[in-house]
Amino acid sequence: MIAFPYHLVLLARRLALAVLVITLAGAAGARAELRLDITRGKVEPMPVAISTFHGQAGTEVQVGRDIAQVVSANLERSGLFRPIDPKALIQDPASLHNQPRFADLKVINAQALVSGTVQGQPDGRLRVEFRLWDVLAEQQMTGLAYFTVPENWRRVAHIISDAIYKRITGEEGYFDTRIVYISETGPADKRIKRLAIMDQDGENHRFLTDGRTLVLTPRFSPSAPEITYLSYFNNKPRVYLFNIDSGRQEVLGDFPGMTFAPRFSPDGNKVIMSLATSGNSDIYSMDLRTRRVDQLTNSPAIDTSPSYSPDGQRIVFESDRGGTQQLYVMDANGGNAQRITFGQGRYASPVWSPRGDLIAFTKIANGRFHIGVIRPDGTGERLLNEAFHVEGPTWAPNGRVLMFFRERPSGEGNRSRTARLYSVDLTGFNEREVVTPLDASDPAWSPLIP
Repeated sequence: MIAFPYHLVLLARRLALAVLVITLAGAAGARAELRLDITRGKVEPMPVAISTFHGQAGTEVQVGRDIAQVVSANLERSGLFRPIDPKALIQDPASLHNQPRFADLKVINAQALVSGTVQGQPDGRLRVEFRLWDVLAEQQMTGLAYFTVPENWRRVAHIISDAIYKRITGEEGYFDTRIVYISETGPADKRIKRLAIMDQDGENHRFLTDGRTLVLTPRFSPSAPEITYLSYFNNKPRVYLFNIDSGRQEVLGDFPGMTFAPRFSPDGNKVIMSLATSGNSDIYSMDLRTRRVDQLTNSPAIDTSPSYSPDGQRIVFESDRGGTQQLYVMDANGGNAQRITFGQGRYASPVWSPRGDLIAFTKIANGRFHIGVIRPDGTGERLLNEAFHVEGPTWAPNGRVLMFFRERPSGEGNRSRTARLYSVDLTGFNEREVVTPLDASDPAWSPLIP
């Protein structure tokens, strides 16, 4: 296995970014503040005008255009915003940024305006400024400026998108994040699987392994730039830690019979996993500092796919101890296990929401697969989609969006299997394909990038 120098890109991103808060222009008026309530079922997308960020020449102009396009794509993809065609904007970008003509914006039914500027600095960096305007109230809602090297413009666009999302919805955004997943090539009966990473919009794609060994189920650490995943070396399962910043990887251990790669605890100090011994599968935790392994379940049933609650106090897992494959919640020490699913069909691959309010899962019923969510007490089950095969839900860090993979049936000769990544919000109405260069499975969503 070989690691590619993705860490160099990430280090450059972090070192090159500084933030300056711009003073808000004017006091709030008598009108109610522009707000999008995303706690309702289906939300009508908010019309938003996004102007090209003004630049004087050369790099400034190009970066200004690119940032506006990425911000527009991010907001549109969320399903909560409807970007208006920039050709409908009468004012030039510079005057729009300094003093918008709100009457013109109301004519095209814009409720919000995003404007910005890009200015080159003597040290070679760029100063990128944006402002968010409430068109109906005719006032600025927020404004920020960022100093960065020109190559870092895309991350600035994601950070701006997050700031807009938070200001209008009241919840954290999820655009300045990454996805790690399994990239797949080859026929269905001889797949080559490589570990890959990319930004949440599919850009800055990199392969982290070379495909010479099988890799499965990568997971992000919530507290460090690390990934854990399962790899088969000489047909033996090994659990690896991969540091994204340094490119360093280490073996946690050889675990014969491993059924699922481990997941991190919320503090990043432990991993939890399923180990199979003597034909039986139980759940174990490992302290990453001491390498101590503790057995948490001891059942003749198959206990697999554990996931911590965000406070680290509970664990959800799947088990057939009740006769069928169902979801259970237990204390972090393995005690007080309680079944939470009782519907028809089988339940698998649970993962706790970062908000703590929901657990996502895969459900198999009547020969069809579903991605669904349920409360930790077993109430409020909702199915978000249905397909021939969907699996592997993973949460965006704000707990409002899920990503998963969908497989399509193999064609003649079992050689045309396809697998793709998709995202869907909690309403189930906004499902989108996440474009990858090759087939893709087993996604894992990172926390917001520090």
